[in-house]
Amino acid sequence: MVSRVIPVESFDLVIFGGTGDLARRKILPGLYRRFLAGQMPEDARVIGAARSDMDDDGYRAMVREAIEEFVSEQKRKPDVVEAFLGQLHYTAIDAKGEGGWDKLAKLVRKDVVQAFYFSVGPSLFGDLATRLHKHKIANPESRIVVEKPFGRDQDSAKALNAVLAASFDEHQIYRIDHYLGKETVQNLMAVRFANMLFEPLWNAQYIDHVQITVAETVGVGGRGGYYDKSGAMRDMIQNHLMQLLCLTAMEPPSQFEPDAVRDEKLKVIRALDPVAAENIVRGQYAADEDQASYIEHSENPESKTESFIAMKVDISNWRWKGTPFYLRTGKRLKARMSEIVIQFKEVPHSIFEEDAGSKANVLAIRLQPDEGMDLRVTIKEPGPGGMRLVDVPLDMTFAEALGPEGADVPDAYERLIMDVIRGNQTLFMRGDEVEAAWAWTDPIIEGWQKRGDKPAQYEPGTTGPEDALMLLHRDGRRWRELK
Repeated sequence: MVSRVIPVESFDLVIFGGTGDLARRKILPGLYRRFLAGQMPEDARVIGAARSDMDDDGYRAMVREAIEEFVSEQKRKPDVVEAFLGQLHYTAIDAKGEGGWDKLAKLVRKDVVQAFYFSVGPSLFGDLATRLHKHKIANPESRIVVEKPFGRDQDSAKALNAVLAASFDEHQIYRIDHYLGKETVQNLMAVRFANMLFEPLWNAQYIDHVQITVAETVGVGGRGGYYDKSGAMRDMIQNHLMQLLCLTAMEPPSQFEPDAVRDEKLKVIRALDPVAAENIVRGQYAADEDQASYIEHSENPESKTESFIAMKVDISNWRWKGTPFYLRTGKRLKARMSEIVIQFKEVPHSIFEEDAGSKANVLAIRLQPDEGMDLRVTIKEPGPGGMRLVDVPLDMTFAEALGPEGADVPDAYERLIMDVIRGNQTLFMRGDEVEAAWAWTDPIIEGWQKRGDKPAQYEPGTTGPEDALMLLHRDGRRWRELK
């Protein structure tokens, strides 16, 4: 199978926060890999902009180190690295002042695609947007990329939207969620809408329930101060898991076009029922021999912030009424795993003996660590001895099914940055979508704050608090094993 790499137009990409951790770990290595793949034009330019005082050569040296650290050895081709570094420039900038803006205005070209990546804290979004217009750097076709957190509640999200809208139209704003750039997430839409096998069954009549899990083995570590003001609900549920839920549950859009897709996602968010207290489990990881507890990481002995959350969510529309969605995410868990599990109902009548071993079908969509899909079907166990049934996987791991090209799936950031250059907003959140997600999230957070709920302690390396297991057990269901 031959992988097609379609070059993009020439562009100038300015990375505000160009010396920061996200730029070093993800953005710049991702751009190098797209350059290596032949997707970046030879005259495209990447401009780092930050407070640090350095010149182009200093910036190139920093990026070279990032490539050596975060790009695999087989992809670090000396001549390609040198050519990529030759496309890099740097300018010192004062986001809240006037320093560096005139220089940036002269540096950014007016006759190519302009993209500005705000790889900085949300408190600087407004300053950057305002100065891009004040110094006449941006034009009506320029694009800005903004990272989460996009607000911490509905009011702050609305205020942030208003700040950006003062300088840029909605079609210019790309709110990035790297989960939507994963190959498997996009394949979820392909599986649903390009296969007659699934879409007729994708509803409450045939699906018993859906599980969405994002589990991590690491703790909050040095991010304790930030995380204690956020928690798993704000950090993961409101954005990452919400987006996965929307793509799983949405109606077929009229066409694969940005606003058509995002319109259907918005309808799902607006159809979400309020979540009762008994359908929410929150937890904090305890200490073990190797790492400190969440409380120690947060440095707040009275912290009620959750490092784990599990929820039962209902969608009140014709497609999903009666089929619950179970969401869970947490840190310091048994395994690093992200997946969407579609649990189909059992056959209405089995012609086989009760002990034959018939099981319901399961479609598991794996996002990490090994992207792919696994469909469990029931067949006859080979050999004599009567009709014995066995559950077997029809496994499609991209690295195995698609050969070398499947193993070389682009990183989510690579794909999303190229979508920005193309002007394709399909995999980016729209302003009203973000606000609607917060409108559903805020009452849940306010509820446990008013009740004074404390997260339950759980042992690191487990599946979380025991009550999270009961969330499904009481419905006669069970979580998929973390592995």
